[in-house]
Amino acid sequence: MSAPDREATHANPIDSIEQPVDTLIFARWVLPVTPGCPVLDNHAVAVTNGTIVAVLPADRATNIAAGEVLQLNHQVLMPGLINAHGHAAMTLFRGMADDYPLQTWLNEHIWPAEGKHVSEDFVRDGAGLAMAEMIRSGTTTFSDMYFFPEVTAEVARQCGMRAQLAFPIFDFPSAWGSGPEDYFRKGLALRDEHKHSELINIAFGPHAPYTVGDEALSKVVTLAAELDAHIHIHLHETDHEVEEALRQTGVRPVQRLANLGLLGPKTQCVHVCSLNDEDIETLASHNSHVVHCPESNLKLASGFTPVEKLRATGINLALGTDGAASNNDLDMFGEMRTAAILAKAVAANAAALPDTAALEMATLGGARALGIDHLVGSLEAGKQADIIAVDLSGIAHQPVYTPVSQLVYSQVSHAVRHSWIKGRRVLDNGELTSLDSRDLIERAEHWRSAINGEN
Repeated sequence: MSAPDREATHANPIDSIEQPVDTLIFARWVLPVTPGCPVLDNHAVAVTNGTIVAVLPADRATNIAAGEVLQLNHQVLMPGLINAHGHAAMTLFRGMADDYPLQTWLNEHIWPAEGKHVSEDFVRDGAGLAMAEMIRSGTTTFSDMYFFPEVTAEVARQCGMRAQLAFPIFDFPSAWGSGPEDYFRKGLALRDEHKHSELINIAFGPHAPYTVGDEALSKVVTLAAELDAHIHIHLHETDHEVEEALRQTGVRPVQRLANLGLLGPKTQCVHVCSLNDEDIETLASHNSHVVHCPESNLKLASGFTPVEKLRATGINLALGTDGAASNNDLDMFGEMRTAAILAKAVAANAAALPDTAALEMATLGGARALGIDHLVGSLEAGKQADIIAVDLSGIAHQPVYTPVSQLVYSQVSHAVRHSWIKGRRVLDNGELTSLDSRDLIERAEHWRSAINGEN
């Protein structure tokens, strides 16, 4: 697409802005993440009342009256990143149980630690730590599945983050509930509480096919359909999971979910490492979304998601970090790099998952999966102003032939300078505006001591 065509497609006429705007941001590059993956040189983004009102060439924006004007030389403006799967509070378990396979990690380390330590205070402090890390590394929206989601919702509200909170459902008791009926009761109450929220959406979070029986899954299907709600589930994470399902039920988990009616365009399938061609066709035919978590899958030796096969069928792909207990960071730029490089090795094709496709997974793909692509995921007039600015002036980013390559293949999370969520600045020149880093670090140290039995 030529430069004139890009401007015609992505910039609205300046004459249509009759009133001063709240914020006018000039940048060396703007990556709108729109069809054709254009890179807009020397452009500006105008924001009013938390909404993007124009993306246009800098020379056409100089006369716009604005309450705040930023000149971000050597920086790239792009949509905020969307971390489509995680367990925010588990950041307090970061580094506690490294180098174990999934079932050993869960059964012998994580679940016992959760049983002993998880509480409202644990979730409040762990979620705050996670949100601080995510904001500083460019994430503006996250999807979470964990206990006490009402507490995570409150922390997200206080710091201004956009979130999908999938309330957990198991067949057995946990720190948050006594069983399926208790989980449904609390989760539906939470949904009612936030049904008018601009930033927080509540989804159903049946943990996995091996922890939730048919009765509870069928109830999820019924209620999600009645409420037009999303479903977030771990699925086909390992070969072992699939083998055990076949041994116990004679049906692969993907097919079991399809038979129950749980797969659909509002279903977010997380991990999906162990897939055959029939599984992929089933996911595609139901228009379900896949959330790829490459670094966690690698660290737990869970397997390799066949990204190029999924892309070839038209399945929408999003990207997630999983929890910091199995990653060990919440860096979505790092996740993009790993996803792109791993996809090439798995497909034995260096052209697999190009940088532009990885960038889309972390932005618009995540927005599609969460059902908010009409609001965020790209920089377009009419969408909400979830925007980040990344400084590419550092020596490790030179020379810049194309900013997309630098964003995906070099280490840039530390170069995120500014972040806005619905027009509210949550990161100002690298400093958090709504969270206290020192306090969060002190709280994390308290929990480390408690988990180690030191206090």
